[in-house]
Amino acid sequence: MATILITGGTGLIGNYLSRFLKEKGYTVALLSRSGKHSEEFPVYFWDIDKQIIDPKAITSADYIIHLAGENIGAKRWTEERKKEIISSRILPTQLLFDAISKSTHKPAAFISASAIGYYGAITSQHIFTETDPAANDFLGHTCRQWESEVDRIGELGIRTVKIRTGIALTSTGGALEKIKKPIALGLGAPLGTGNQYMPWIHIDDLCHIYLKAIEDTTMQGAYNAIAPEHATNRQLMEAIAQVLHKKIRLPKIPSTVLKLALGPMSEMLLTGSRVSSEKLIESGFQFRFANLQNALTDLFQKEIRL
Repeated sequence: MATILITGGTGLIGNYLSRFLKEKGYTVALLSRSGKHSEEFPVYFWDIDKQIIDPKAITSADYIIHLAGENIGAKRWTEERKKEIISSRILPTQLLFDAISKSTHKPAAFISASAIGYYGAITSQHIFTETDPAANDFLGHTCRQWESEVDRIGELGIRTVKIRTGIALTSTGGALEKIKKPIALGLGAPLGTGNQYMPWIHIDDLCHIYLKAIEDTTMQGAYNAIAPEHATNRQLMEAIAQVLHKKIRLPKIPSTVLKLALGPMSEMLLTGSRVSSEKLIESGFQFRFANLQNALTDLFQKEIRL
């Protein structure tokens, strides 16, 4: 089987995806500052700040999946933090471009993460598709710059795919674990109006989308990796409560409280529009978890088995 090089392989999605691809029979290798092999995967050295990468990482890769980037929800969005978020996506992509352009070996495809933040922090009745322009805000600027660097790799004659992802629902870690905890304690409440949409996807479906991007040579360009069922913040909270056999008893958490606590980062929680997955469906992809209730039930059952 082919070898897949993954950046950001130790992050939330990377952890799931690397194991998933290994189970599918692929050889998976990771990039790391340490360069030390893990028990599960071979590891190649890179240093993003110094723009250094082991050339064998490129020559051994049949495909590259690029997930590297700072967690946008980990810290308050100070001006310095915003620069870190952008550079953590731009610099690794530039390093990979330089390494690939210098190498005599080219991967068959370069598949990069992106985000539905491309469409901006906005709540509207518009359903966003891949043809919509990037928003004129921090998230939109970040994703546009990120994808522009990926497009440069496409100019090398390499098939490039950009996976615009929303909230990846996982059985452990990530957003769902944070949202679920207060609900399980009877302290859950909608955020702001609760009417903002929260485009979501089950981690299993997300992994299968990356697999399809590897194996389907017709896939190229941007795809929204979002379940077809739209859910507002209130609907997500209520669905989680129902699966946990709990009730949402508390009133909504006022927007002003979140803005004071989180600053500009609160935009990410208080806004959200519907995003279309039609292009992905038309490509032949079949969702295993198109329904939110089914997705949550599956994930919570997996959590119990862990």
